[in-house]
Amino acid sequence: MQSINAFYQQLSTPSKVVITTHQKPDGDAMGSSLGLYHLLTQLGHSVTVISPTNWAGFLKWMPGANMVVDFDYSREVAVKFIQEAELLFCLDFNVLHRTKNMEPFLAQLACTKVLIDHHQQPQEDYFTYGVSNTAKSSTCEMVYDFIVESGNDGKINEEIAQCLYTGVMTDTGSFRFPSTTASVHRMVARLKETGFNHTLVHESIYDSFLENRVRFIGHALLNRMEVLYEVNAAIMVVSKNDLLRFHIKTGDTEGLVNQLLTIQGIKLGALVIDRDEERKWSFRSKGDFDVNTFARTHFEGGGHFNAAGGRTDDSLDATVWKFKKVIKQYAEQLQ
Repeated sequence: MQSINAFYQQLSTPSKVVITTHQKPDGDAMGSSLGLYHLLTQLGHSVTVISPTNWAGFLKWMPGANMVVDFDYSREVAVKFIQEAELLFCLDFNVLHRTKNMEPFLAQLACTKVLIDHHQQPQEDYFTYGVSNTAKSSTCEMVYDFIVESGNDGKINEEIAQCLYTGVMTDTGSFRFPSTTASVHRMVARLKETGFNHTLVHESIYDSFLENRVRFIGHALLNRMEVLYEVNAAIMVVSKNDLLRFHIKTGDTEGLVNQLLTIQGIKLGALVIDRDEERKWSFRSKGDFDVNTFARTHFEGGGHFNAAGGRTDDSLDATVWKFKKVIKQYAEQLQ
């Protein structure tokens, strides 16, 4: 994989471009994809954003979101765009399997492929150009750097600002995580110069849920949370029946795992959700406990040092039992 700096000169040649991200895209994935979309269209490229799956309802307000193709829902259309692509941008993921059912179609592409991502251990041999920087707060911050460093700072408009602000805000926990560096605040200051209303962005993301989601959170905190004080960890187990009872949709469980870390003394929060095809884990930690390594070692996952995910084909009971067993190995680290 060559440095992304070597790619910048190709931006001046209009091309058929596909931008994609990981399945069930979050604010950073969708924000970076749409932010880049608005830049490239200004530069004369023909651009299509393709998501491997559907996305949360609280992201549908974003400028350009109505143009995003859902691969699972419109596979024939999506495959045609992929096969005709001259440039492929992969944002907020670094290994192809995170694109789910899109993986075999992306794997056989012969076009130029560009990576912009901040997760560990990228699949470097797949990408032609790229940048992978785990020190960055978000992929949105990296897309901002891409725009500025390629000489396109003047193209940053209100639409790009809304998209990039969404991702950096959500991935930094509203600017409270350690990844919120001085460069993040300088970026936000530049975005604010476009005149966009950051309060409306915040409200669209955090204050737009239905009543059933609020009741679900109350139910989960009261009935599905277990605190393991002996290892300074807390676990929340959400069953398929819970999802059906409260009509939970994509995005409704976003941020739930963070609630576990609000308990005094708890250094590791773990949320497992019983999905149809698999059990999905979310891990969050405080301080020096590395959930990226933990997830990779035990639950086929990975991510960041303090925020990671995982999965398993085991039953819900079996994977919870496994977690409670293996977490004892880390009791000393969690003290």
